[in-house]
Amino acid sequence: MIQADGARRPHASFPLEHPVTRYRRARLWWEIAIVLGLSLGQSAVYSIFTIVQRLAAPTPLKDQSAQLNPSQSPTQWVDFTYQVLDIVFSLMAVALVVYLLWTPRRTGFRRIGLDWSRPWRDLGGGCVLFLVIGVPGLGLYALGRAFGITVDVQASPLDQYWWTVPVLLLSAIRAALQEEVIVIGYLFARLKQLGWGSWWVIVASALLRGSYHLYQGIGPFFGNAAMGVVFGWCYRRWGRTAPLVVAHSLLDIASFVGYPLAVALWPGVFGPPPRG
Repeated sequence: MIQADGARRPHASFPLEHPVTRYRRARLWWEIAIVLGLSLGQSAVYSIFTIVQRLAAPTPLKDQSAQLNPSQSPTQWVDFTYQVLDIVFSLMAVALVVYLLWTPRRTGFRRIGLDWSRPWRDLGGGCVLFLVIGVPGLGLYALGRAFGITVDVQASPLDQYWWTVPVLLLSAIRAALQEEVIVIGYLFARLKQLGWGSWWVIVASALLRGSYHLYQGIGPFFGNAAMGVVFGWCYRRWGRTAPLVVAHSLLDIASFVGYPLAVALWPGVFGPPPRG
């Protein structure tokens, strides 16, 4: 983009940074390791361990299952409390990276494009991304189940308690904020500071996104990695995480709330495998 005085403006998503000293570089790597270890990097490690266990098990992958948002207790008020606390404490990692990206001249929200400066564009872009990712994602899941490389992903029943659907909606927004703020906004900013090229950052971010979905099988790893490439490319162009959060929220709402409907309509594809 060219400014009025003819100077070239850096890309919105990757602003020019001051040269990073050796000491600062080491601190950034430690910061990245700590942030990921407290959040989605930890999930990735557990997912890798889970898929190794699944592949080593005598039961074929296609006959195994994974549950989204499982109940935390048979007692209703205890279950509700655990669900809400899980959402709140998971968002602490999001708050941490926003704080770490905060500078005297620009807030962390502004730096990653998670603000209200262009709400309608963000909403429109998020809806388009939802359609672009959602329909192929559904097809990839069906193909993964057909080829036996994806486990049966089971959603929570919608009629369990009066608060089930609102909590599932909050869980969808929580997951969207976690993934897009940490894996896109934060990781892109820090890796660019360390001198990584744009496509190396996009690929690394996409592989991380795929890895913490490995507990669902091999198919979801590739599907989510592909989604990560698309989201990373969009962030590189737009410089904003807000439309990504919108798209991801819609995708997870469709998974958490719309999935039971899909099971009812197409039990052969989305339902549990028959037991012989």
